Amino acid sequence: MSTDPALAATGTEFSSDVARELQKEGGIGPYRLAARRLARNKVALAFGALFALIVVMCLLAPVYAHDIAHTGPNDEHITQVIKVAGKPTDVLSPVGIPIGPTWHGRFFLGADGSGRDVAVRLLYGGRNSLEIGIEATFITILLASILGIVGAYFRGPLDGLISRAFDLIWAYPVYLLGIALGVTLQLQGLDLGVFKIKGSSLVLTALIIGFVFIPYVGKPIRGQVLVLREREFIDAARQQGLGSLRIMFGEVLPNVASTIIVFIPLILANSILTEAGLSYLGAGVQDPNPSWGTMISDGIRLIPAAIHLVLVPGLMLVLAVLGINVFGDGVRDALDPRARIRIEH
Repeated sequence: MSTDPALAATGTEFSSDVARELQKEGGIGPYRLAARRLARNKVALAFGALFALIVVMCLLAPVYAHDIAHTGPNDEHITQVIKVAGKPTDVLSPVGIPIGPTWHGRFFLGADGSGRDVAVRLLYGGRNSLEIGIEATFITILLASILGIVGAYFRGPLDGLISRAFDLIWAYPVYLLGIALGVTLQLQGLDLGVFKIKGSSLVLTALIIGFVFIPYVGKPIRGQVLVLREREFIDAARQQGLGSLRIMFGEVLPNVASTIIVFIPLILANSILTEAGLSYLGAGVQDPNPSWGTMISDGIRLIPAAIHLVLVPGLMLVLAVLGINVFGDGVRDALDPRARIRIEH
């Protein structure tokens, strides 16, 4: 029989504290216990709610653009004049300085150097940044889990090949590898035979980011599986005649599930940050598609006359990543079998 999956994230046995706590709670499952621990962590829940609020705001970008701002993310208003406090004001001044925040429906956070509504682009840019982050996280977790489990379970030449591939990707700094792949693939796209991904596609950026983070998840999972494959419950499964696939995904995978869950918010936060960095450097999202990284890059040119162009997307990026990281720390503590967070009725 396998050890409890939620309490085997680091290959440790039940601690006496956890055992006593489970007995006190009437034998509840470890995931329910983790949920109760997380519910006691008000700071983690608050930051999780902050990130959820940002996600909802970004999802409502079309509603805001259509019903409030009455403009699209790429619509330029270079020659338009609007009223601010009853006074006609150019969206873009004769010397090229955009209007600042009006705190009203239109141009709530001002305009950028091309006369586009910053608030609208901020929400649409958030949609793109979050979409890329989620897709990249899915790619990383899926491939890293499969490669880490398969390589460590079978060992031998297959494990050596997977380990050397991990080491090769690991050897390059994330941003250098991301820039190299981004610049190269943007010129010609990515032809996978069955379908071709254009160089300007958001999916291509997600694939690049998801690829470069694979060893950062795959290596810890591989190390954990190397220990688990020698455990008694794996030997018992083999003696019962279970096949390799059934053992890997029926016995080993549940025992590394907690590790995978902990990695999800960590990789999501890093993927969003990496996308912003690559887009800032011109190797990620390409104009006219907005993202928080491209907005910061565009705003740098107008500092200090229009510093809001950098502060607004920068603050949104910081809040989103901070919310994910703090919530992720709370999830990690809740799943830790050695955690000393007590349940109070």
